[in-house]
Amino acid sequence: MMQQNLTCCGDPNGTLLDANYWNAQYLSNTTGWDLGMPSPPLVDFINSLDDKKMSVLIPGCGNAYEAEYLLQQGFTNVTLVDISADLVKKLQERFANNANIRVVHGDFFELNGATFDVILEQTFFCALEPFMREIYVQKMNSLLSDQGVLAGLLFNREFEKQGPPFGGNVNQYQQLFVQNGLEILEMELCKNSVAPRANSEVFFIAKRKEGVFEVKNPCCSI
Repeated sequence: MMQQNLTCCGDPNGTLLDANYWNAQYLSNTTGWDLGMPSPPLVDFINSLDDKKMSVLIPGCGNAYEAEYLLQQGFTNVTLVDISADLVKKLQERFANNANIRVVHGDFFELNGATFDVILEQTFFCALEPFMREIYVQKMNSLLSDQGVLAGLLFNREFEKQGPPFGGNVNQYQQLFVQNGLEILEMELCKNSVAPRANSEVFFIAKRKEGVFEVKNPCCSI
């Protein structure tokens, strides 16, 4: 999981979900979202990709199990981004001798200068406060190549304790994506989620819609 730097915004729940927050989660090993393996629905999606040279981005990559799986399957252009300096240092050491992967320490919302054929969503969206969701979709739109797709998992449930993770439902996501520049190709309940997430995840694939969608300043969008 990665979270944006909200030094100018503040969290409605009173917690600043910034780089220090996420560093603390990894250092204290309070990473309950961590599956310890690549998510089965994402494994199936990766297996459906034929072009091993396509550029793949994983924002808020966490411990990067999906990235490891991509490398095992022969993908040669994988980029990871996370805001936790301690996590990124470990990943850079782990992948130091592999030229097929790049690990970037930084704020996803400040990522510029490249587009990607595939962006994988895995527990990043749910780490963002709901007021950041429009900017998330707009930023994804700006980072996708002409034929690129955003694919991954979203929670189809609400949580008793408001996040992270933050929940939602299919109707909200459909409206959010369409209004902010993405066309939904698929969005359906996962049939092969891990047991703790059974019947609470949807898998989706989306692509850019035609037109220009401005990425707003997160601090001005509350």
